[in-house]
Amino acid sequence: MSQQEILNQIKRGSEELLLESELVKKLELGRPLRIKAGFDPTAPDLHLGHTVLLNKMRQLQDLGHHALFLIGDFTGMIGDPTGKNATRPPLTREQVLANAQSYKEQVFKVLDPARTEVVFNSTWMDKFSAVDLIRLAATHTVAQMLERDDFSKRYKANQPIAIHEFIYPLVQGYDSVALKADIELGGTDQKFNLLMGRELQKHFGQPAQCVLTMPLLEGLDGVNKMSKSLGNYIGVTDTPQEMFGKLMSISDDLMWRYLELLSFRSLAQIEHWRAEVNDGRNPRDIKVMLAQEIVARFHTLKAAEDALAEFEARFQKGVLPDDMPEISVVSPDGNIGIAQMLKQAGLVASTSEALRMIDQGGVKLDGEKISDKALQLKAGAVVVAQVGKRKFGRVNIS
Repeated sequence: MSQQEILNQIKRGSEELLLESELVKKLELGRPLRIKAGFDPTAPDLHLGHTVLLNKMRQLQDLGHHALFLIGDFTGMIGDPTGKNATRPPLTREQVLANAQSYKEQVFKVLDPARTEVVFNSTWMDKFSAVDLIRLAATHTVAQMLERDDFSKRYKANQPIAIHEFIYPLVQGYDSVALKADIELGGTDQKFNLLMGRELQKHFGQPAQCVLTMPLLEGLDGVNKMSKSLGNYIGVTDTPQEMFGKLMSISDDLMWRYLELLSFRSLAQIEHWRAEVNDGRNPRDIKVMLAQEIVARFHTLKAAEDALAEFEARFQKGVLPDDMPEISVVSPDGNIGIAQMLKQAGLVASTSEALRMIDQGGVKLDGEKISDKALQLKAGAVVVAQVGKRKFGRVNIS
């Protein structure tokens, strides 16, 4: 593989690489690079949004590099407010350790155990004295901390910022010093913290790590970041049938995004599929292969085959009528609410009826019962909608 092909693989799906010239020099060293990604064990279960970083680590492992899977058991007890407008509640050590164990059981469905080192930042941070922590805090000013977007917004809005919150990015940055990281991976919302690692490595006389930021994966709605609180997620511990069905429900446009960020198929293969779809191939064929790949990764190949068979039995062998109508609806702003979509499609007489049917459990999309009355569907999506036992439609949203 040429150096350019290696760089293309490393940058696949990424948002930003800082700095590419430095990474080229690190690669020329001819040794496995130390790839760091940190996870605060704030919840016991991962969803596919979390695995974007894991997939990138696996790609780097396959290029011969060493993964440092950092469990932030120390930082998890501080609470990171990233992306929030208020402090995230800290966890107890017992909660952190329980969640960390669950993480370890899940991540090796993606990562190569032979090239993975699981580390806990309490290993070095528990040894820090008060003097050590004060000296670490002295490396940065309050003005520098307020450059972080969420701190700046809260400060301008006169919302409180606790002193301990400034400690979080300093500790995350120091983790890179302790681990002598060559590259750190993180979401776009972590850029400030990732750059902190570069600055502290320079302060402590180490070569600065490169930073590779990855986008935040959209959830099933194709709009919002995948989140359990929004109900638009696919859980790593979902059953094979749940996982398969949810993946088949995503829009055709979102399918390409998932292929880039979640699939281990080559970029050349994905571009080949894109050309085939442009020439008339049904994108559903590609979606099936994506769903099977993901289910097989987190379960087994047999489970993926069974999930496909069950899906086809539900949707292709008489469960749905052969003469199901093709219906087109128009989204006003690129998105349409579930109740409005059902009304436009003629499957209900009014939005109030749609909401009532959702409450009664009588609405399904692609065979999955819908309970979220605020669900938004994205333009470009094609869904099989069912209301009650007898009203069906294959709805194209434009």
